[in-house]
Amino acid sequence: MRRYRKAKIVATLGPATSDKQSISALFEAGADVFRMNFSHGTHEDHQARLDIVRGLEQEHGRPIGVMLDLQGPKLRVGEFKDGSAMLVAGAAFRLDLEPGLGDENRAELPHPEIFAALEPGMNLLVNDGRIRLEVIDCGPGFADTTVVTGGKISDHKGVNVPDVALELSPLTAKDLDDLRFGLQMGVDWVALSFVQRPQDVAEARKLIAGRAGIMSKLEKPMVLDSLEEIVNLSDAVMVARGDLGVEIPPEDVPSIQKRMVNVCRDSGKPVIIATQMLESMIESPSPTRAEASDVATAVYDGADAVMLSAETAAGAYPTEAVTIMDRIIRRVEKDPLYVQQMNATRQAPEATAADAITAAVRQVAETISAAAIVTFTSTGSTTLRASRERPMVPIMGLTPRLDTARRLALAWGIHCVHTDDVQTFGDMVSLSIDAARREEFAEPGDAMAITAGVPFGTPGATNILRIAWVE
Repeated sequence: MRRYRKAKIVATLGPATSDKQSISALFEAGADVFRMNFSHGTHEDHQARLDIVRGLEQEHGRPIGVMLDLQGPKLRVGEFKDGSAMLVAGAAFRLDLEPGLGDENRAELPHPEIFAALEPGMNLLVNDGRIRLEVIDCGPGFADTTVVTGGKISDHKGVNVPDVALELSPLTAKDLDDLRFGLQMGVDWVALSFVQRPQDVAEARKLIAGRAGIMSKLEKPMVLDSLEEIVNLSDAVMVARGDLGVEIPPEDVPSIQKRMVNVCRDSGKPVIIATQMLESMIESPSPTRAEASDVATAVYDGADAVMLSAETAAGAYPTEAVTIMDRIIRRVEKDPLYVQQMNATRQAPEATAADAITAAVRQVAETISAAAIVTFTSTGSTTLRASRERPMVPIMGLTPRLDTARRLALAWGIHCVHTDDVQTFGDMVSLSIDAARREEFAEPGDAMAITAGVPFGTPGATNILRIAWVE
């Protein structure tokens, strides 16, 4: 199941993709990582899907990543008489903690942390930004606002507060329960929703304790104030353009997306571009040309992965969505301009022996037209360094740890192989050659550039480079 592309595809599982046949079709079409959205579905649903994925892994002999996406704190208004009310631009509207059904004059907002953070002049966005309210006066339990943009407001619509960081943990009681369950069933990545500060990532890291990789979802404008620190504390990042696009002007989203991708590439952290990538394919068998261009732009920017959400979870054409995304990626990566982009945006190596070796292995592999770069890794750090270099030569990541292989399935250009541990240089070369031939990367006469750390199995000790020839 070798992929003939470097950028990866994340596919969300849901009602439309719950049985073995549909999940297998997604994998065969090109999905590398499966996302389980814990905002929907029961624990039993997710366990059944994970069991299918692990069965496919055994069947195809290829590690597959699984991501648990936590719901995070959802800020919502209360309920209304008759289920909804119409807000008119220019009218006064009050939000408060008082229980009771709302109307066109007021509504319950059962979140004291919002009122604690508000100041006059701030904006509140309701129903994905369709309704905009400006705060005129506020206190510990209320906010008097003016309706800037009116519209229909109904029960439990979401509220965004774009102008301030709220004193909220990104992990609710539901999230903690979901996290315990997800770690127990063996997910590879945990995606944290509503990350606002570096402390949010640190809090999650204490709870997860190395049992899964931590992926910070960047969906709040205030993360830009501490972007580098959040990225450095995370194992991977998702540019979640849904809520981000609600809280900032649409014209700012592209440049902020590029900034986030660049910071992740500088740090060598995998980055996913998500939300509305092929949105029209929820109902249509083909995407719009603008959507195809959006996917291509993420690939040209060097993102590690692009993600499908409702397109595969609930859409009418889930397999077709993965297929067209695979075709777009492969077409971009054949473009000479793409190669120029990767070469022009390559980050300078850090002043360490490990980075020096990794930069050298890319140069050597490209100079001798190697069939592959082979990395031996325990924690994944050696292989991620190779990915950070964005070589045009395929990367094979060999590791004795299945959990590491599954996490690396997310990263750019890496073909993961779960293999035996190595003790000697002879083991290293023979295992590399065997894997390269078995996985259809090399034939007799081909060269390979191999990198590892000695002593073998020592995390982060990338310190050797070896050229080997396939016999």
